[in-house]
Amino acid sequence: MTKRPGFLVYGLLTAFILGSAAPLYWSFLIGSHTKEVITRDTPPLLPGGHFFENAQRVFDSVPFWKAFGNSLMVSSVAATSVVFFGTLAGYAFAKLRFRGSTPLLVFVVVTMAVPTQLGVVPLFIVMAKLGWTGSVWAAIIPTIVTAFGVFFMRQYLVDAVPDELIEAARVDGCSMFRTFWTVAVPAARPAMAVLWLFTFMMVWTDFFWPLIVLPAENPTVQVALNQLQSGYFKDYALVLAGTTLATIPLLVLFVVTGRQFVAGIMQGAVKG
Repeated sequence: MTKRPGFLVYGLLTAFILGSAAPLYWSFLIGSHTKEVITRDTPPLLPGGHFFENAQRVFDSVPFWKAFGNSLMVSSVAATSVVFFGTLAGYAFAKLRFRGSTPLLVFVVVTMAVPTQLGVVPLFIVMAKLGWTGSVWAAIIPTIVTAFGVFFMRQYLVDAVPDELIEAARVDGCSMFRTFWTVAVPAARPAMAVLWLFTFMMVWTDFFWPLIVLPAENPTVQVALNQLQSGYFKDYALVLAGTTLATIPLLVLFVVTGRQFVAGIMQGAVKG
């Protein structure tokens, strides 16, 4: 018989959930009060009734909806591109035999240890020469493929796609790309869903690179939130109301795709 989790397990899970939800609750809590209430010696513990008022102030202070659209476009395009190219390259490393595959894979893995900041200056020069600075394409192009995506999909496809299926497809006359599309992609869908969510969240919350290449008139959400605290006096009710608004799309995304997300992680955990 399977042993049921005990009180300690449920207690640890409850503490973990409360600890994870605390920053979001605190952001909503502060964002629902006025700045006068926040500056009191005793901080509030229950939400106030000024969240929508503070949200309207966010909309009036920065181009929030334009920033929201930019972030949605950048994150969606980047996540879809990373999944496609990561799956394509991962399939090649996992199932195709070609000269230099192992050194190339090692090189891909090693690049994950290189700090992103080291490539900022040359990357900015390239974007400036192409005339893309100030455009959302300058935020999209550097993220269309990642070493993590390639390595993640390679590790999944090694066991997810049997060599016999690939050989059978090739015997039936399938081209290399058709074999990838009809055999590897259906088997890799759980991992692709996980990678898409991770990449979307990573790009959505990215602040450093969009701050460099995008102007104040054409920002992403994170850059727009930074504009809310650019003055000498920081209105934390305004800032955290904007932070809560920027977090809502991620919450909706995880609620909608939570089942696929968990299924992808669980299937990857039992491989082999």
